[in-house]
Amino acid sequence: MHRSVYVRRMVSSSHEALHRIFQEDPALFARAVRGLGITFAGPLSGSPLPTDLTENRPVDRRLDTLLRMEAEGGESFLLAVESQGKPDPDKPASWAYYLSHLHAKYGLPPVLLVVCADRRTASWATRHVDIGPPQWPSLTVRPLVLGPDSLPVIDSPDEAARDIPLTVLSAALHRRDPDADAILKALATALKVLSDDDEHTASIFIELTEQGLGKTPAADLWRHIMAADLSFFQSQTAQSLRAEGRAEGCAEGRAEGRVEGRAEDILLLLDGRGVEVSEEERARIVGCADLDTLGVWFTRAITAVSAAEVLRPDGE
Repeated sequence: MHRSVYVRRMVSSSHEALHRIFQEDPALFARAVRGLGITFAGPLSGSPLPTDLTENRPVDRRLDTLLRMEAEGGESFLLAVESQGKPDPDKPASWAYYLSHLHAKYGLPPVLLVVCADRRTASWATRHVDIGPPQWPSLTVRPLVLGPDSLPVIDSPDEAARDIPLTVLSAALHRRDPDADAILKALATALKVLSDDDEHTASIFIELTEQGLGKTPAADLWRHIMAADLSFFQSQTAQSLRAEGRAEGCAEGRAEGRVEGRAEDILLLLDGRGVEVSEEERARIVGCADLDTLGVWFTRAITAVSAAEVLRPDGE
């Protein structure tokens, strides 16, 4: 497990999470790009550099993350990480500027890594862009690209525990895939074990995971997993969910309110995960007045593939 040595600050968007994860664990870069057939000598360590590449003129050019990478044996290079949400025809020119500027400023070979959470953008970013006339291009931009198809699905708790940063990145890049649920379940189990030794680091990866999932059903599932199974974490996600629950309890002031809220949580969770619920099943959930039974159903709803699986009799 690789611990970060960087100053912590709040991750504010899925865009930021996709490049900030490399600040938390710079050596993740070498492990993540192995699937692309690219090997960097290890072990690697990284130190952050200023991301502002603005010159003394009104042109603002800023990288998402910039690291100076050090490999065993003294080899050094610069790693520029860009989180790309959609195709942008102006980006290759900006990337060319970044790479040439970095090479001139630091005298080190630069590597551009573009991280994309959707396949269309990843496919677009993998193109090699020649700059110059077709008879003799003077510069070619060749980014390394990480997308859903270039990073494996990590759905085993043991495998997730061996490399939590890589699993966080896997969850972010597969957030719209059917495999997202299995990745999040494996990651939650691994983080639960990690928290016994280092709750602070576990909380950092909880927040990065939530932000990396963006506004998707997988993000709703992750928040519910945090509230249900990992309530001992002191992360902002867990704290806010517990605070919401306490506020609702005080406002309701009645057991009926807690029952109604739990039933709504179950339906919201199933809806967010795309699990169909018939009118009969919905009525059964809403009509249940036993808080313990609703708690069992809520736990099942985190991973169930059907409403019938949620509502099955105990022992079946």
